[in-house]
Amino acid sequence: MIIFPAIDLFDGKAVRLYKGDYQNMTVYNADPLSVARCFEEEGATHIHMVDLEGAKDGTTPNLELVAQIARETSLFVEIGGGIRSMETVDAYLSRGVDRVILGTAALTDEEFLRSAVKKYGERIAVGADVRDGYIAIKGWLETSACSLEDFLSRMQELGVKTVICTDISKDGAMNGTNAALYRRLNERFTMDIVASGGVSSLEDVQTLREIGLYAAIIGKAYYTGAISLRKAIEVAK
Repeated sequence: MIIFPAIDLFDGKAVRLYKGDYQNMTVYNADPLSVARCFEEEGATHIHMVDLEGAKDGTTPNLELVAQIARETSLFVEIGGGIRSMETVDAYLSRGVDRVILGTAALTDEEFLRSAVKKYGERIAVGADVRDGYIAIKGWLETSACSLEDFLSRMQELGVKTVICTDISKDGAMNGTNAALYRRLNERFTMDIVASGGVSSLEDVQTLREIGLYAAIIGKAYYTGAISLRKAIEVAK
């Protein structure tokens, strides 16, 4: 299982939200590149990034910062947040980013998703952010009428290879991950499932590895020192 340490970007800084609340934001580092280099030193091979400003309004204010991290580290870089046009997909992938994550657009603009998958294949992932069993969109500010299972079934039909599934109720709460959810999804779907939200202990990492997940994202637990990234990577193996 791959460990993706996470950097959430806002105003060029590495931050974390509590359960997706923009009013409950903690700034952890003003230099995200230095954070990415620390990930490398701890043994990480991959990094998960989210442009929180982009997620709200569909812009790319942190594009060059993400490109710099892709250029100046050896990490596999994936980015999500506000990617709602082929121009934005092209912009990230042409600058050395390895994979982009479509969230809101995957639900609201199927033709765009279809075109992106056709053009870039496995370099297109989809974010499935779930609140009370339904997909949340627009930076988690709205909850759609589409259930998680229906959404993932459609993504699989369209040829999506990788899905990052976030249980919003667990995100940043430091009270464990939703192992039952990920076990169910991993059994039902053939896509690579990435667990996101609440991975806050080595026990969480071990449980997800035993389920057989492709990857897990570690965010707040790293920044607070609750979990050693180096140890998590070892456990994940």
